Amino acid sequence: MRVLVTGGAGYIGSILSRVLLDKGYDVTCLDRLFFGTDSTKEIAERITLVKDDIRWFAPSILKGVDAVFDLASLSNDPSGELDPQKTLEINHKGRARVAALSKKHGVKRYILASTCSVYGFQEGILTEESSLNPLTTYARANMLAEKEILPLADKHFTVTALRQATVYGFSPRMRFDLAINGMVLGFYKNGKIPIMRDGKQWRPFVHVRDTSNAFIKVLESAPELVNGQVFNVSSNEQNVQVFDLAKLVAESINLPFTYEWYGTPDKRSYKVSFDKIKKTLNYKPIYTLQEGAAEVYTALKEGRLNADDPRTITVKWYTHLLEMHTLLKNVEINGTLL
Repeated sequence: MRVLVTGGAGYIGSILSRVLLDKGYDVTCLDRLFFGTDSTKEIAERITLVKDDIRWFAPSILKGVDAVFDLASLSNDPSGELDPQKTLEINHKGRARVAALSKKHGVKRYILASTCSVYGFQEGILTEESSLNPLTTYARANMLAEKEILPLADKHFTVTALRQATVYGFSPRMRFDLAINGMVLGFYKNGKIPIMRDGKQWRPFVHVRDTSNAFIKVLESAPELVNGQVFNVSSNEQNVQVFDLAKLVAESINLPFTYEWYGTPDKRSYKVSFDKIKKTLNYKPIYTLQEGAAEVYTALKEGRLNADDPRTITVKWYTHLLEMHTLLKNVEINGTLL
């Protein structure tokens, strides 16, 4: 089976691509490669890598594709606020374009990478039927993408949206701007875990390999189980308050619990039910929070991750790219040579 992974060189996409290859799928990755090609070097000879943008790639790329995993987006809430219009163009309209073109060109399956951030701030246990309360452009773009894409589902085109919990764990395209990964990095560099105020906020978490397995689980499930459906992705056990999470991280890497606060109190807090994906697809994550934190810490100690790589903090790298884009525009306008 031939599959297309948009954002296939990204934090989740680079892991998903590897798992797909290991299962015998023919994998094409479409990615802007804003973060380079390091994450694909190891598998370069086993995949088809297309450097392009979901907003304007040639539809011919979809010829012969059986399934699309649509992960391409401007990642996370802070990055989404750098240029809200661009975030909506890519994360909403760009992915809606991928879905519409996929249906038009005979793709059988389409799976959207959404996020539990769409729940925003709410009390109680939230299910896929709960009301949405997106508090950021990133979350709003995901909500709009879901609303535009899910109605495309019919008997010939299976559409599923996966609302992923906050992801953690090692990836070839590493991100240290995610809660668990960032806590581990803080401990590794400064001996203190950074905690976003006030620590009482609830978050669900899922390992990067576990969320990759959820995408494949959907692909390999009977269409009648997943078509037109939304699934929250993780397990009930991985709902945790952020301050308690920091304690677990310290415990997992066998260091004294020392921390420092940062930022203003987080406006987002949500505790999510994962009963639907467990009951419908018999899905259950393999990794624990402690195992994921230990994995990242070990990778740092062994030098497999560079603690100072600027590309690992998404919002800072996007800011750098935007500044470089402005500089190059000015150079071109002023006729100045670099």
